[in-house]
Amino acid sequence: MGFVGWIASIGGLLLLMSMASGWIRQLPMTTFTLYLVAGIVAGPWALGLLHIDVVGHAVGIARITTIALVISLFMTGLKLRMGFRAPGWRMACRLALPAMVLTVAGVCMIAHWAFALPWPLALLLGAIAAPTDPVLASMVAVNDADDRDELRIALSGEAGLNDGTALPFVGLALLLLDGHVATADVAHWLGVDFVWSLAGGLGIGFVLGWAIGRVGAWLKTQSRDIAPSDFLALALMAISYSAAQALSASGFLAAFAAGVGLRHAELHVVKRHPHPRIRDDDRHDATHPPAELLVNPNDRTAEDAREPAASVGMVVSDAISFGETLERLIAAALVLLLGAAFASYWHPTGMLVALLLFVIVRPLAVHLATMGSGVPLARRLLIGWLGVRGIGSLNYLAYAITHGLDGPQASLLANFVLTLVALSVVVHGITTPPLMAWRQARLKARGSADVRG
Repeated sequence: MGFVGWIASIGGLLLLMSMASGWIRQLPMTTFTLYLVAGIVAGPWALGLLHIDVVGHAVGIARITTIALVISLFMTGLKLRMGFRAPGWRMACRLALPAMVLTVAGVCMIAHWAFALPWPLALLLGAIAAPTDPVLASMVAVNDADDRDELRIALSGEAGLNDGTALPFVGLALLLLDGHVATADVAHWLGVDFVWSLAGGLGIGFVLGWAIGRVGAWLKTQSRDIAPSDFLALALMAISYSAAQALSASGFLAAFAAGVGLRHAELHVVKRHPHPRIRDDDRHDATHPPAELLVNPNDRTAEDAREPAASVGMVVSDAISFGETLERLIAAALVLLLGAAFASYWHPTGMLVALLLFVIVRPLAVHLATMGSGVPLARRLLIGWLGVRGIGSLNYLAYAITHGLDGPQASLLANFVLTLVALSVVVHGITTPPLMAWRQARLKARGSADVRG
């Protein structure tokens, strides 16, 4: 198929998904499941239009998945509108650190004891499989900054943090695979790759997001600028990621923290300069509506831009609109490619590893990590199940291949990871809608809109 044919095919698929979106939303599955099926149909098992060599094209896959993750992580952080003392952050940290480490350990032990993988390779598989995905978790992520559902907040916070917290374990596994590990190497890993990577990434990203958000909103107010500021979000994503990487910190955590920083800039502005349309009793930053919800993107005037709350609302609104469109487009393309590659990389043992991860390792890790948190058992059980794997795992796989993993080990790990991710897209894509609908019905049956159940 030529270039024009590919453009026509992609356009036709996007048109079909767009026109049928109303019916698709009523299906007991996510749109990503349908994109995966479309990829399988386009792959070697059916039409034979796509042949994807994941190992051979690891560099390209690493780059496009990195772009997808940076965009998605930034958007996730931007939608989490809460102070740092909020319970949602405590729960997210429990999931992104202790639960993630327990998941790495669980998968590692299963891979070694049940499937005879060497310890370093088993650890690498555990680190790649552990993080939940911010890109494909749209069904369980917060819908917008006004979403107060604590289940969604916990899962969004986890997905935003654990792509950065899992990467040091990928690096440790690659270090052990090399076979020549000195004390200095372990000290460097602990001090730089783990402690500094996490702390530096979060600090760099937050400072940049907060500062650029404040300056961007101030400039709009001073100049009465009402033009869309889409590029500000793109610039912030690029600068935060590249600055962190240049300083040996986590670029993924920096992208997430940049979104959080921009959101806190909005909170700071509305606290000092509440929107004039807001009642006096709603002018506290905790009850003031998100500034972007007070902005009409189709009716902006220079008079509106005089209000700092409206100016920062324009900045955030443009960032969300631009980011969500770009995120959906790249995610759809990647899942389509995943479906095409599945025919060449599926592995029965990988399916077994995936099922053990979904049914035993992840739920048990979440249960242990959230003990004593005061979170209701029903919500903890749901969190234990709703841990979709996706683009992050593909990125870590490509990272490992481009940093020394090769030969039969690279092929075996690619088989396991692609099988695991594809199965997660299907299993979680089918089970998530009814589970979330059941939860919503359960909350309504209790006669309350309480979102803490």
